[in-house]
Amino acid sequence: MNRPDLLKRGDKVCIVATARKISRDEVEPSVELFESWGLQVVLGDHLFAEDHQFAGSDEQRLSDLQNAFDDPDIKAVFCARGGYGSARLLDKLSFDGLSNSPKWLVGYSDITALHLHIHKHLNLETIHGTMPVNIHRNPDEAETKSVESLKALLYGEPLSYQIPDHPFSRKGDCSGKLIGGNLSMIYSLLGSNTKPNFDGIVLFLEDL
Repeated sequence: MNRPDLLKRGDKVCIVATARKISRDEVEPSVELFESWGLQVVLGDHLFAEDHQFAGSDEQRLSDLQNAFDDPDIKAVFCARGGYGSARLLDKLSFDGLSNSPKWLVGYSDITALHLHIHKHLNLETIHGTMPVNIHRNPDEAETKSVESLKALLYGEPLSYQIPDHPFSRKGDCSGKLIGGNLSMIYSLLGSNTKPNFDGIVLFLEDL
């Protein structure tokens, strides 16, 4: 896979909401965190819009994501939260801007639809990682580890994962592209032009 440029101090990043609505209070801790990393944070024009459970209409959410993809000065796009709604944008999105100026996309859950489409059609790395809705001013240990690993990925720092053994685990070695995401999103995209090629990959699944 192709890899976007690693982040550096002074880079501009954008927070958008492609699915469920989110409040300014929920986003502010992540803005403070990213600024402490030396990043310039831009908020989508419709980030705090509301349309029932969505963060604004499909058109508003699409506009914010499209603008972020098309802006060559934006080096990473953080999706504010999951829920439902990102898959509704796929057929209307243009990925030309992202192809011409690759940048990181960060999120999980519903954002899986965007990850898989980008992997398949642009062969571009993305990050299945924590989102602004999960970032708080007084994080617990799990959140701290998630944030530290996200920063390490974005800045190219050494990173490894230690996962506890399980009775169903089988020892062995493997290598390949690491692709996957939310299980319900993956099965709902089967048969579409977003469905990934599972041959020879290392598949990970996020259950809920």
